[in-house]
Amino acid sequence: MEWRVADEELSRLGEAVARATGLDAEALVLAHGELGLNVPAARIVEILTALRDAPELRFTQLIDLTAADYPQRARRFEVVYHLLSMSKNRRLRVKAAADEATPVDSVVGVFPGADWFEREAFDMYGVFFAGHPDLRRLLTDYGFHGHPLRKDFPMTGYVEVRYDDTLKRVVYEPVKSVEFRSFDFLSPWEGAHYEAPPAPTTEGGAA
Repeated sequence: MEWRVADEELSRLGEAVARATGLDAEALVLAHGELGLNVPAARIVEILTALRDAPELRFTQLIDLTAADYPQRARRFEVVYHLLSMSKNRRLRVKAAADEATPVDSVVGVFPGADWFEREAFDMYGVFFAGHPDLRRLLTDYGFHGHPLRKDFPMTGYVEVRYDDTLKRVVYEPVKSVEFRSFDFLSPWEGAHYEAPPAPTTEGGAA
């Protein structure tokens, strides 16, 4: 009975979301007991504004903004917005697909807290946000090459950092290829065979 009530509540929420955004019901997704919404990236500011201002929704808090990388897709990035309605006690996940060349409109004007979230997504994934007031890297160093959370970013990175005692400063160098050690992951209880030491003998020579 509780699941049925929960489903009915989510259905009503989905209908309210569709009305407020003008999106077709096919844009709604139910996953892990929570409602999701797939939206065109070009309408992200309009839709988030509607979700924030609609009296029956009031998604007034942006809890998180992040991205996911799917290199096999034509639009490889999914920009994900997690919204919270305190007055309605509801959460909503909004997704917008993007590629490397086309920027996504910044939502800082709708949710000022998106400022650093968008900078982090730009730094880690390379998603550009048009209209952002200060789109700079946030987590990586100045002059960092690449975007670490992309699936095609090498595990070793492109540059290594070290302190040069001769120059008395930090220097950046291309990562040098090294021979990786060959590790033996066998448990010593299973893989290694040792000979037992000889049994101690008594003074008379008997074991």
